[in-house]
Amino acid sequence: MSVRLGYGTNGLTDLRLEDALSVLAELGYDGVGLTLDHMHLDPFGPDLAGRVARIAALLDRLGLSVTVETGARYVLDPRRKHAPSLLEPEPEARSARIDLLVTAVRVAADLGAHAVHCFSGVPSVATAERAAWDMLSDSLGPVLDAAERAGVPLALEPEPGHLVESLADFHRLRARLDDHPQLGLTLDIGHCQCLEPLPPDQCVSAAGPWLRHVQIEDMRRGVHEHLPFGEGEIDFPPVLAALDATGYQGLTVVELPRHSHAGPDLARSSMKFLRARLAALPAAAPAAPST
Repeated sequence: MSVRLGYGTNGLTDLRLEDALSVLAELGYDGVGLTLDHMHLDPFGPDLAGRVARIAALLDRLGLSVTVETGARYVLDPRRKHAPSLLEPEPEARSARIDLLVTAVRVAADLGAHAVHCFSGVPSVATAERAAWDMLSDSLGPVLDAAERAGVPLALEPEPGHLVESLADFHRLRARLDDHPQLGLTLDIGHCQCLEPLPPDQCVSAAGPWLRHVQIEDMRRGVHEHLPFGEGEIDFPPVLAALDATGYQGLTVVELPRHSHAGPDLARSSMKFLRARLAALPAAAPAAPST
């Protein structure tokens, strides 16, 4: 079974980062989706390199893998959620997001992370669609250059309401960027249930070649609300079987960013839920002997 489970620190914001990592290791998680934010490895705080080195040592001691996530709500602007984005009309504002992502790539390299997660953002109502796609492609250029230098893939997440909100949009971006080798996909299983035309397990199979990061939670059709397992509509055994079949080697990270008040309990119950369903999957058929 190739599925490796993680939990996102954006669902553990009431804990110190060191405590959150220790809790996840105790619960048996394979890794962590580490969101760079003011409460957890602040990318703008003093001595970032020193703090990154200490967290890298702790991750190694605890046996945890890591993916760096960049979905912090107010890390750049205390008044606007997820702003500025890569689609801001003002070049200076776009540059702030680009610089954050380049910093995230450097942090990821120093942590030995599997990937850096990001998203497109929502275009201004005054920005024409073609101009928005041009802006996104141009903005990702220096980030992909940094990712190539660092040897860390970028994993862009289709996000409901964003310019890139679906798998089809991801492939449109991929084509615009000439199938850049460092551009991969973050697939959020809940988002598949929310808005994709295919069921989540078929989304996983279709996305397999580009998977660099996976987020998982429950969700209902047409409602973008991250729910604890069992509170939505997703049939998880086919999803987990599809993930296993892809051979994806990164983390599958539980993402419950609005549930930090119950973070340790939900990390425990999420692990129990997923382990039970993974254990119930039929074993893969042995490979046929060579002749």
